[in-house]
Amino acid sequence: AIRFRDLSFSYPGAERPAVDQFSLDVKAGETVALIGHSGSGKTTVANLVLRTLAPSAGSIEFDGRPVDQVPLDWVREQIALVPQDPYLFYGTIADNLRLAKPDATDEELVAAAKAANIWDFIQASPAGMNTLVGERGLSLSGGQVQRVAIARALLKNAPIIVLDEPTSQIDLETESVIHEALGRLTANRTVLLIAHRLKTVQTADRIVVMAHGRVVEQGSHAELIARGGTYARMVGTTKTMEGGQAVAGGVA
Repeated sequence: AIRFRDLSFSYPGAERPAVDQFSLDVKAGETVALIGHSGSGKTTVANLVLRTLAPSAGSIEFDGRPVDQVPLDWVREQIALVPQDPYLFYGTIADNLRLAKPDATDEELVAAAKAANIWDFIQASPAGMNTLVGERGLSLSGGQVQRVAIARALLKNAPIIVLDEPTSQIDLETESVIHEALGRLTANRTVLLIAHRLKTVQTADRIVVMAHGRVVEQGSHAELIARGGTYARMVGTTKTMEGGQAVAGGVA
């Protein structure tokens, strides 16, 4: 479980806090999506969880443990990150996967690759797991890089998953494959999801809408659509007679 209490953070020179008295409880095993317009504070919250930033006030707890009172290495062991733009180092696919688990066996690498839907590509490559990837994965497509990152997160087997816009730069066909892989990655784990595509957001257990660094609305997709508030306006909801469903466009 993750608990945020009165969390605040300001970037140097900023006129107002990026995160302002942010409070939220995320249950163990729950998937919570943070959404909001650019500058709402959602990515800053993720960086505070990862401890790449330190709050100016407030606290974050993992299962009741204040993260600022335990070793940084312990905190990062609890989290696997799949960022918007995953970094792959120059080396083989196997080298990049073993960054998450240096002692991973070949069988574990294959299992992670299969679960991440990247195994078919690896198997079809002449060098297999020894296929070289360029700096930042330049020799792979965006979707392949993202699936290698998912395989790496699967190998880490951390209880908390942070997904930062995991499908924002992927075409719709590849997005479907990645969603399937993400489903395997996030099963039975606590997930903090930052996304703007409706398909990614609406399957979350809870959607938290942020503005000016604070929570302004939260609930399931259906609850927020029915409420007709900020979330409903963001997705450009229109009512249709077809099954009484609300049809949504996209989340900013």
